[in-house]
Amino acid sequence: MDPRSEVVIRQEDHLQGRVLFINAPNDQLISNLSSDIDSYIWTWNYADFISFEKNNYKVHFGTELPTESFDQVVVFVPKSKELLNYILDCIVSKFQLNTQIFLVGEKKSGVERAAKQLQEFGKCIKLDSARHCQFWQMSLGIIKKATSLEKWTKNYEIQINDQIVKIYALPGVFSQAKLDIGTAVLLPYLQQVKSGKIADFGCGAGVIACYLAKLNPENCVYALDVDAFALHSTRLTFEHNGIDPAQFNILPVANFSDAPTELDAIVSNPPFHQGIHTNYDASEGLCKLAKRHLKSKGELWIVANRFLNYPILIEQNFGQCKVVTDQNGFKVLYASV
Repeated sequence: MDPRSEVVIRQEDHLQGRVLFINAPNDQLISNLSSDIDSYIWTWNYADFISFEKNNYKVHFGTELPTESFDQVVVFVPKSKELLNYILDCIVSKFQLNTQIFLVGEKKSGVERAAKQLQEFGKCIKLDSARHCQFWQMSLGIIKKATSLEKWTKNYEIQINDQIVKIYALPGVFSQAKLDIGTAVLLPYLQQVKSGKIADFGCGAGVIACYLAKLNPENCVYALDVDAFALHSTRLTFEHNGIDPAQFNILPVANFSDAPTELDAIVSNPPFHQGIHTNYDASEGLCKLAKRHLKSKGELWIVANRFLNYPILIEQNFGQCKVVTDQNGFKVLYASV
């Protein structure tokens, strides 16, 4: 079990009534709490959402608070400081004065910094420090009107050849404030991608997907991500670039096996982080399964850190893997069916 969940269980006597667990880890926390606690989870991770549903937990997937009413809230500290600010803004705009808000996180994830953010909204005390985690309690002392989700975006423009793409990204989304190096290495080669039905796996703020849509109005682009904030960001990016809604589909996926089939091309700057932890499952799954989702003569284009073993995995499944370029610590990899 996640150590943060273990700390929550240690302190469950402080929990009562209907409790909203925000960003809870995908484990058996809810099953191990007293039956007197009416638990409800808000997650923006689609894989976790599917798992929680299978366990018959009450769960909401999305970028905004569930509409139900709650007596208390437990926030599991997210990696992004800005995302925590957004979550706290949601809380202080919905809950009543003196509502008990709890914060739990690993020390290495910045829980002490997060507790300082919490202190802006009411009296805050540390209840526990164990399992390399801390558990804080705050009595809500401020109520204010919510800031609209779109106002939390950061936006910037990038130019690739003769195309300008406007990027809109919400808190916690990869490359929120500026273009990342890996995507910058990949973008100049996207003009070579086979046209047609294309999937961008791990779409983030929609940089790759939007550029592919702009390159050819005949392209039908599927933007895939596990994260609700990424999917919402991609939608904003498409809309602000004037992309015809008929040209794109934005889909939550738990892993690459959820991707559409009969694709002409798959393009990805694949994710390998989950929160503060490194996790290669999604990206390695892409390398292993991509061929099954492609048409005959379909293409796979990936950009990845040069130290990762993706070329080996791709060659094992496609029979070949071409290194298109190797620069700035990243390789662009290509394979075809």
